[in-house]
Amino acid sequence: MIPEINIIIPLYNEEKVFPLLISRITELLNRSQLVITVILVDDGSSDSTSFLMKQLSSVDDRFLSVILSRNFGHQIALTAALTMVNASEAVMIIDGDLQDPPELLQEMYLFYKDGYDVVYAVRESRKEGAFKVGLYKLFYRMLQKIASIDIPLDSGDFSLISRRVVDVMNKMPEESRYLRGMRSWVGFKQIGYKYSRPDRQAGNTQYTLRHLLRLAMNGIFNFSEFPIKFITFLGVSTMSISVIYFIVTLVKRFSSDYIPDGFTAIIFLIILFGGVQLISIGIIGEYLIRVFFQVKKRPLFIIKELIVDKKEIKNWDIS
Repeated sequence: MIPEINIIIPLYNEEKVFPLLISRITELLNRSQLVITVILVDDGSSDSTSFLMKQLSSVDDRFLSVILSRNFGHQIALTAALTMVNASEAVMIIDGDLQDPPELLQEMYLFYKDGYDVVYAVRESRKEGAFKVGLYKLFYRMLQKIASIDIPLDSGDFSLISRRVVDVMNKMPEESRYLRGMRSWVGFKQIGYKYSRPDRQAGNTQYTLRHLLRLAMNGIFNFSEFPIKFITFLGVSTMSISVIYFIVTLVKRFSSDYIPDGFTAIIFLIILFGGVQLISIGIIGEYLIRVFFQVKKRPLFIIKELIVDKKEIKNWDIS
């Protein structure tokens, strides 16, 4: 029997929260009338996460474990899980820290049955530091303003998506992936589902500020033309400032005894144009580095081991 629903969960050094995660998932599987298979992906953990996954999959065939050869990153781990999907209907994406409650599957599934291909979770509130919450809100609102597509506010990867959306996303070859943007780009009928995001249940977050910044940059540069157009705006603005400064200087020179301070003017122009050039090069560089990695056509991920139907397959190198 082909499972009706897959739940995919990326994991990275989550040994502390793993028992609680599996307990809640198992409870959901036991009481749900849906046929559900869970796809766990270990993203190169250095703790016992992969061991716990393999141990679970070897005794319960409702859990499929994918062990990646190293840490490829959260978005790539999700991508690996999406390629392993075998559900006939839909796929639920959640994080392993239980900030995305798996129990919401039943309510989100009702929207799917009403004809929605994407049911994305919208965070009404989140139990995190005020500074971090403020940054999230600022980023999502800025991205919505500059993005070339409509990316819903305050929505992450937590979602229920139809099998046909999964199939389309699996055909998208982006190396610098921003899945929530790709999910919006696909189109089809989509709806938001509001929820209050709880705190992490155990352990520490593996998403550092550096990782969050990289994800934000992927969102901006992959789904917006604004950065490259900003260079033109910056160039026109600086040229205008320089022309105005030049005109003012000429007027003062010929209408009074004012003598321009050459050293000050030169320093001003050097700083102004030097800063503009460096910003422009940096923006162009962000696009170029994405093209550079994309044209290499390396596999997005490498699967080291696969445990399915209680059987372990090693040296799995298809990606």
